[in-house]
Amino acid sequence: MRAVQITRFGGPEVLDVVDLPEPEPGDGQKLYDVSTAGINFADTHQIENSYLSAQTLPLTPGAEFVGTPSGGGQRVVGLLDGGGYAEKVVAHDFLTWAVPDGVTDEQALAVVLQGATAWHLLRTSAHLVAGETVVVIAGAGGVGSLAIQLARRWGAGRVIATASSPEKRALTEELGADVSVDPALADDDPTGFTAALREANGGRPVDVVLEMTGGHVFDGSLAALAPFGRLVTYGMASRTPPQPVNPTSLMATSRAVIGFWLAHCMRRPEMMDAALGELLPLVAEGALRPVIGGRYPLTAVREAHQDLRARRTTGKLVLDPTR
Repeated sequence: MRAVQITRFGGPEVLDVVDLPEPEPGDGQKLYDVSTAGINFADTHQIENSYLSAQTLPLTPGAEFVGTPSGGGQRVVGLLDGGGYAEKVVAHDFLTWAVPDGVTDEQALAVVLQGATAWHLLRTSAHLVAGETVVVIAGAGGVGSLAIQLARRWGAGRVIATASSPEKRALTEELGADVSVDPALADDDPTGFTAALREANGGRPVDVVLEMTGGHVFDGSLAALAPFGRLVTYGMASRTPPQPVNPTSLMATSRAVIGFWLAHCMRRPEMMDAALGELLPLVAEGALRPVIGGRYPLTAVREAHQDLRARRTTGKLVLDPTR
């Protein structure tokens, strides 16, 4: 079968399309023919070995797929430990979900990992309360675009999004953000970003920030929190760590910093079932709009990663393993 494999760590240049043996299912697993594979920003960390868990070579990236059991059957969307950038994958039964009629492969992939992340960021980690102000960093991205809609649906009093271009900021407002902010305000000094977030909230501090950039964006977001505000960190797209957080300052301001990694939910299948059981029907009903960023041939996987890292994309990116 055709698959993407890396034999050395690095950037998009290490992604090679090769022929590999078909994977063999173990206990509680099935072999699937992949119709579409999902791309996530975490994959760019995985191939350079800067992800939360250490990687071993050789490896095939990819944590999600849509496909059907080899030999036929129900179309499913599923999560993987790796190996998704391929024509065939093996997946555990408890990490696959039936795709409703009317939901496209791309839409299903948009919600299985990024949508579940947005769901748990707001529900499980931030414990969003109706009326609170929510800041969504990278609001035009796969997680952010869904988090904006879910925060609005679940009663946020005000939703503030950040995005790196006028077009992306316009998209966040179309999705339900009340106002959008340019994250470049944090490039040199986090205090300017703090001021911009508070200004976007009518001069008041904010209650919840969903943050995945790191660096000055994290620093400025934390300073913008109100007492009992929560910053949930789930990425470091800038590859720049923020300033260390002083526990004394958290006590003095009654603020919280909460980490989130969806892998821990995958180890508790009921947590994934709760998220997907709500998200997939919302997409089928047209009540939740996944933003689809582009479909790339498997042979253009390097281009997909380049576009993602350069912030040239919005929403969900996918690979077509048949091309």
